[in-house]
Amino acid sequence: MIGADGEQLGTMASEEAMQRAEEEGYDLVEVAPNSRPPVCRIMDYGKYKYEQKKKAAAAKSKGKGRAAALKEVKMRPNTDDHDLDFKLKNARRFLIDGDKVKITVMFRGREMAHRKVGFAKLDRVKEMLGELVTVENPPQMNGRFLSMVLVPNREAVEAARKEMEEAEKKEREAEATEAPAGEA
Repeated sequence: MIGADGEQLGTMASEEAMQRAEEEGYDLVEVAPNSRPPVCRIMDYGKYKYEQKKKAAAAKSKGKGRAAALKEVKMRPNTDDHDLDFKLKNARRFLIDGDKVKITVMFRGREMAHRKVGFAKLDRVKEMLGELVTVENPPQMNGRFLSMVLVPNREAVEAARKEMEEAEKKEREAEATEAPAGEA
């Protein structure tokens, strides 16, 4: 038997343990049912369940078992450079998070006659993302859509993640040094 504040109370009858837990305003929870004798603890059961659920959620989110999601970035053959930079900024973020990215070029009407422009656009995307990506599925036409799937290159992604963390750290330090000077 273990008390509410963690002290050992020794071996006792279950009725006595239940009575003691009731007196303290807590629940009697069996924490090690397979041991001889079974180990019980006086605690708030609701709080215990909440903490267990929180630990399970944290383990699930941190786990390496998270499957890589497939994120999609769509564009047109005549997408402007600034728009392309913006879309690739999102693609870069997806890759750093460990997700696969499907880059799709959508064609309309007469644009289908100029598929080379779409292939050139995908080559440019691949070039702009550089070492961060590896091509999983090369560019291929599927109806009016030209698409390719990119996966993150682990070493390059790790280096990019470290760069981002260092940049954020420097930014926070700069803000911290600016704040006192502005107040004076």
